[in-house]
Amino acid sequence: MPESSRFRTAFIEKIEDVSTLLLLPLFFVYTGLRTQIGLLNDPQLWMITAVIILVAVIGKFAGSTLAARFVGQSWKDSLSIGALMNTRGLMELIVLNIGYDLGVLSAELFSMMVVMALITTFMTGPSLDLINYLYRLKKPSIQQEIQNKSKFKILLSFAKSNTGISLLHLADALTLKSKNTAEITALHIEPSNELHHYEVETQEQDSFREIKEVAANLEQPIQTIFKISSDIDSEIVQTSNEQRQDLLLLGVSESIYEGSLLGRFLDFTSRIINPEKLFHTVTNAESPFTAFDRNQQINAKVNAMVGILIDKNFVKARRVIVPILLKNDEFLTAIIQRLIHHSDAQVMVWDFDQILRKQESFRERLRQLEQLVPNHLTILEEKNLDADLWAQQDLMLISLPCWHKIVNKKMDWLHHTPSTLLLADRKK
Repeated sequence: MPESSRFRTAFIEKIEDVSTLLLLPLFFVYTGLRTQIGLLNDPQLWMITAVIILVAVIGKFAGSTLAARFVGQSWKDSLSIGALMNTRGLMELIVLNIGYDLGVLSAELFSMMVVMALITTFMTGPSLDLINYLYRLKKPSIQQEIQNKSKFKILLSFAKSNTGISLLHLADALTLKSKNTAEITALHIEPSNELHHYEVETQEQDSFREIKEVAANLEQPIQTIFKISSDIDSEIVQTSNEQRQDLLLLGVSESIYEGSLLGRFLDFTSRIINPEKLFHTVTNAESPFTAFDRNQQINAKVNAMVGILIDKNFVKARRVIVPILLKNDEFLTAIIQRLIHHSDAQVMVWDFDQILRKQESFRERLRQLEQLVPNHLTILEEKNLDADLWAQQDLMLISLPCWHKIVNKKMDWLHHTPSTLLLADRKK
């Protein structure tokens, strides 16, 4: 750096130090000496001062709070921003002094405005302490917090009622015997461009009417969330992550065929290999082979395990088949155990590629589970299963990469499959 530039920089820094350490305190002293509180010797003048303070607080505190809330901040953060913005400091006093020198402000009004600036500035610390205290009181007790963390949380995201009902039956199968330690939430998001504001309440009631009736028949407690959004995918991601869900269940109509949710959640896009074949009809027509290709990473991701239900009128999980093709399928053991424990399911683990022989830890986990429930878990190593055995199954449980593999191979038994739950382990 040239000598002249260094000198200029050092000179500016010195000027700033003099301004901060000498001139700024003198300015505050000067303003204080000009403030004549004794002029406010009438109750009416103090009432006007109170009105000025009230208007100032409403203008900055309330205005900043509502603006912050409008752009998506929480109430706690919005109130904190309002409290900080409500502070009047140097700029306020400079404007007041200029107005006083120009004769725009009388001595009485100048004193009122200075009092307002001081009071709103002094309010900041106590206001922030009060906000923090109030929101600290709203936190659940330690016991309640531990209880909430121990709950197995399932989020059902559906577009149509019949999809939501099938997802509810699946969630019930996973939590049947421990409803007090489980939490099931049904989420329905309506596209913002398809709904008028006067239709919101009616649409919300219609969206959850059938699923609530089924939940009542199952004696399954259920919470509901209704949202309106132009970006449904991101809204589901945000809801799942904010509520720290353990399992996110999606219906096939939104995830596989439209290629949106699956690609956004699991870094896959979808394509239908045989587009001329429609997906499972109510007459159990042949389903198309559907494959998933790797897609680019996205910013918003689901922290929970994600399940996509390909529904063929799923109601109960009495018989479940689990094809194993990859060593990473070991995470399916947790869901197998849940289905056996809560639904007394008869589970067949189909190791037709002899993966369990190579994966010792996976084999050991299944062996321990088999010893605990010998009548509920069977391990098969046959290369092919007959159609009658497939027809007896209520659900096929399979990992998403495994599904990808068998679809690419175009296995001839795919059209025999029952309702299928594709699972991707995305837990951190």
